[in-house]
Amino acid sequence: MSKLTNKVAFVTGGSRGIGAAIAKRLAADGANVAITYAKDAGAASAVVKAIELGGGKAVAIQADAADVVAVKNAVEQAVATFGRLDVLVNNAGTAIPKPFEEATLEEMDRVIDINIRGVFATTQAALKHLNDGGRIIMIGSAVGERAIAPGLVPYAATKAAVRMFTQALSREVGSRGITVNNVQPGPIDTDLNPASGDWAVPQKAATALDRYGRADEIAAMVAFVAGPESSYITGANLTVDGGMNA
Repeated sequence: MSKLTNKVAFVTGGSRGIGAAIAKRLAADGANVAITYAKDAGAASAVVKAIELGGGKAVAIQADAADVVAVKNAVEQAVATFGRLDVLVNNAGTAIPKPFEEATLEEMDRVIDINIRGVFATTQAALKHLNDGGRIIMIGSAVGERAIAPGLVPYAATKAAVRMFTQALSREVGSRGITVNNVQPGPIDTDLNPASGDWAVPQKAATALDRYGRADEIAAMVAFVAGPESSYITGANLTVDGGMNA
């Protein structure tokens, strides 16, 4: 049996990048997977098809992480589809890189609404259905612990909030055997932060391994904390950053 056989996972922002890699890996480990996406139905459908080709089951649900009603409905739809909920991965997130003095309130609101408010709303909705012994996993950021470059002030602040949210929530749900952990990626090669992009040189140079990470390397950590072998890990911030914060 695979580690997550008969489990159901809900992954926000699962249509591309790290979220897509997480969805595919959890499915490969045996879970039925529901993913949310904001706009790109084609990309979300491609993830579902890839999972189905591998023998898994998946569904894509349209829900912008900043839309609390849509997020709550998406959780309900996932439970209605698969009958249960065991793993929540709060992956959806955004950044609008620019000097803080140039950031507009609208831009900051967007980052806060997705990275914090959306995480709060999704987690609250999921807890109503999450089985005892379940897993809640945040995708934070290494810059939520150490800001190594300018241009990410609101983003770094939201990811620091996610870090503390993880620790505090773990205290409240631990009696149910539910673990809450925060996976903190460093620079990962995705559409939003390509290894060939303008911001890549200083990020790569800041790592000990002198390279960008791959989305599947983040998915591997998520799969571990979603599985049975991590049952005594909770309230932890697990940094996967190639040594950027070393």
